[in-house]
Amino acid sequence: MNEVNAVAVAVTSSVVPDRQREGFFPRHLGRYFLQGEGMMFDWARRLSVDYNGGSWTFFDLSNGGFFAAPDHHGNFHVEWNLNSFIGDLPAESFGIVVTLFALCHLAELTSDDAIIERFHLLREFALTHKDAAQIFRAID
Repeated sequence: MNEVNAVAVAVTSSVVPDRQREGFFPRHLGRYFLQGEGMMFDWARRLSVDYNGGSWTFFDLSNGGFFAAPDHHGNFHVEWNLNSFIGDLPAESFGIVVTLFALCHLAELTSDDAIIERFHLLREFALTHKDAAQIFRAID
């Protein structure tokens, strides 16, 4: 039997152009887009006292996933008492954590397979992110 060596393809992210922003959440969250978008902002507020609103950058992933991150220079101080995480995360990493929390919460409420899949697609991207250790510690 021949053994096939699978080549892992890195998941990449790309910024969603301004002209496609309006359809971003509906495309990724379907009929749950309003609920999911609201959860993003709610989780950002819950996780960091440094988050006080503002604009966000939207990212599509090459595997079909997505995340959003606040347009912010510098770190967000994150504290989550349910797993004792305390740390500072750059805006992109904070956005990944926020999106994972929101997707998990939305999946729990809806049991929707597409939402669950989006969680796993983002998690796959997070595994190879430069801040993977912090991201996974924050969501664990």
